[in-house]
Amino acid sequence: MPLFPPCLPFARRLLPLSLAAALLAAPAMYAMAAAAEDAPRSFRIAAAPLGQALRQFAGQAGILLSAEGSLTQGKRSAGLHASLPISQGLQQLLAGTGLVAVQLPDGSAVGTYVVRLAPAPLRADLDGEGAGLQVLAPVTVLAGDDDGYRRASSSAASRSETALRDTPQAVSVVSSKLIRDQDMRTMADAMRYMPGVGTAAGEGNRDTAVMRGNSSTSDFYLDGMRDDVQYYRDFYNIERVEAIKGPNALVFGHGGGGGVINRASKQPQWTNDKEATLSLGAWRNRRTALDLQQVLGADVAVRINAMAENSDSFRQGVNVRRSAVNPVAAWRLGPRTSVVASYEHFRDDRVTDRGLPSYRGRPIETDPSTFFGIAGSSPSWAYIDALGLTVEHELSGGATMRNRTRLADYDKLYQNAFPGPVSADGASVTVLAYNSATTRRNLFNQTDVEWVVMAGTVQHRLTAGGELGRQTTDNLRNTGYFTTLGDNVTHISLPTSHPVTDLPVTFRPSATDADNHGVAETAALYLQDQVRFSPHWQAIAGLRYERFAVNFLNRRNGVRIARTDAPWSPRAALIYQPLPVLSLYASVSQSFLPRAGEQLASLTPSNAVFEPERFRNVELGAKWDVTPDLSASAALYRLERSNVAVTDPNDTTRAMLVDGQRSEGLELEVNGKVQAGWRIAGGYAWQRAVLTATQSATALEGARVAHVPRHSLSLWNRYDFTPVWGAALGIIARSAVFASVSNTVALPGFTRVDGALYFKPQPHFQWQLNVENLLNKKYYASAHSNDNIAPGSPRALRMTALWRF
Repeated sequence: MPLFPPCLPFARRLLPLSLAAALLAAPAMYAMAAAAEDAPRSFRIAAAPLGQALRQFAGQAGILLSAEGSLTQGKRSAGLHASLPISQGLQQLLAGTGLVAVQLPDGSAVGTYVVRLAPAPLRADLDGEGAGLQVLAPVTVLAGDDDGYRRASSSAASRSETALRDTPQAVSVVSSKLIRDQDMRTMADAMRYMPGVGTAAGEGNRDTAVMRGNSSTSDFYLDGMRDDVQYYRDFYNIERVEAIKGPNALVFGHGGGGGVINRASKQPQWTNDKEATLSLGAWRNRRTALDLQQVLGADVAVRINAMAENSDSFRQGVNVRRSAVNPVAAWRLGPRTSVVASYEHFRDDRVTDRGLPSYRGRPIETDPSTFFGIAGSSPSWAYIDALGLTVEHELSGGATMRNRTRLADYDKLYQNAFPGPVSADGASVTVLAYNSATTRRNLFNQTDVEWVVMAGTVQHRLTAGGELGRQTTDNLRNTGYFTTLGDNVTHISLPTSHPVTDLPVTFRPSATDADNHGVAETAALYLQDQVRFSPHWQAIAGLRYERFAVNFLNRRNGVRIARTDAPWSPRAALIYQPLPVLSLYASVSQSFLPRAGEQLASLTPSNAVFEPERFRNVELGAKWDVTPDLSASAALYRLERSNVAVTDPNDTTRAMLVDGQRSEGLELEVNGKVQAGWRIAGGYAWQRAVLTATQSATALEGARVAHVPRHSLSLWNRYDFTPVWGAALGIIARSAVFASVSNTVALPGFTRVDGALYFKPQPHFQWQLNVENLLNKKYYASAHSNDNIAPGSPRALRMTALWRF
């Protein structure tokens, strides 16, 4: 079987063509690389121990930078928030430390620098190691956030700050600038600009990501720590959102079959800054947010983010009320140790909206505002309290140790009276009801150690670590009964012309409703080595061992199930950099998903298939820094899912495992600044995801996986005509998708146009107008099932004012 789909003949030739183009363009590329040394780059580095700051600088600049631990120990950097050439950025970062950075003349395809003691006096005519060093002119730091939509590095994909060009995996980053320019507030907003990442409706009560054909409500992380309860996340305290695509259990542990989504929270930047925003929009949307930063003395900095929102909806009877506060404090406990502590209180109250049913293979024809069911009996809430603690210490020899702890309590309930099937004549719709309550306590601790070792001319970047975690979960489900019609009436029929009612609903447990208690514990160790053999070649090899134990109690029938899995998860990749600005890579990775939670509720000791599901990803890709402010990437992948539990067709009392799904596709992405005043962000994805084995009577071999479009495109352009005025235009397009794996109901493809207008009359005030669905296109955004389809919003305006003081 070929690695990639035969209907993409150009896909097989992507890497050879890239190599040929790189060789033909070599002279121009090398000229660009030389110019790039002097071109300003945007750096965002907080005050930190010097060794840590230098590592972040190297990751953001995409250079090799080495320094003996004895030189950096006990020294701190004030940080760097500026757009500067690499040489001047290093000078600023090393200011006052008595050290200098010297570029080595080794013909490297990337800049190679070494940190040394500054000669005294520093003169151009010195002999020895200081020869050729020059005193640079004073540096003028131009602060600001005009860095386009490009981010050069990320710590999420490898646990340490690494240039995306050196990361052999597709990573999409939605930057703080793009979040602000589009006034993004939800995961669905961000996922539209991540090629290969889609969304499902999530029963109207939770984020659901569909990554490379795999749907998940739990593969979400906050600052690299699990945040896996089902709820709608907010961006009030978020600096950026990262989609790390493809399984990577070495870094993230179990789960993440199609990838994971990480939110990086706002951290103290050791500056005094205050920001307030006020937003008003369609359907009485009102929202305000605060972002306050303050330095307290020489060793303490704090940052507080807070938000409150109150909004109705274009959907009848649907509203949202949410609020949050997130204080963060950073301490310098010494020249080599820093501590960051945080607390978040978040609450989200809304009406559960399951959307529209289908009729004759399509969403039923009705006004997008029509609510099916009983809005008054469909409340949903999520209350979250979370504590975080990060301790970072610079060890002798240049190594760094980081320990992170997150304790989070989740209280989640959703209740819904929602639509089921429509009658054959289209005149009536079935309405059912239930509620589900979940409480969970997560406690996770991660420890990472990173150090760089030189073995002759070969550089080893070693990362080792471990993780301990415990999750305690209680889940209770109740069926809704329409007792005014009879004690055991669980569904009613309503006319599709007016599918709402105020009939009271009584919720109580049925004989099959879940009443579960589960404890899951994980302990893991991992080791990874990123080896640079030469200026052109790198390799990554790593292995993770994880012990995952679950103890599950079905309170409904008293059945207990205990299971322990201990898989090994490898990762391997090869990177070739023929030019300073171009990386070609090939990688293999895998992940596993153990049976846990509600998956165990349907099993008995005689009908137990416990082997974890497995996901294996093979990926080829290219990453190109077109300019210091503009990046492009391409990725080809094949992802195979195995060990899917299905009912044995020869014995319905037993289950069996099958190799259940194959996804393959092409992802193209571009982000950054094309020229002064013009920023772009977007991507294209071609995907094909199919079942490779029959899984049920409605999930047959060869069926297309739900919520996966064959083609999807997003492109956002912002252009600033003057320092005061700017405008933006965005296009989101998607081909048709199936609402479920039965492939009997399709959501039509659509193209949506968004726009924005920006006004900044002074540095401390700006105003923007965002327009969603500018052309008022009728479309269907997502689905949960054949009869739970979410209509897209009609044209919606939102005005936001921002003050800095």
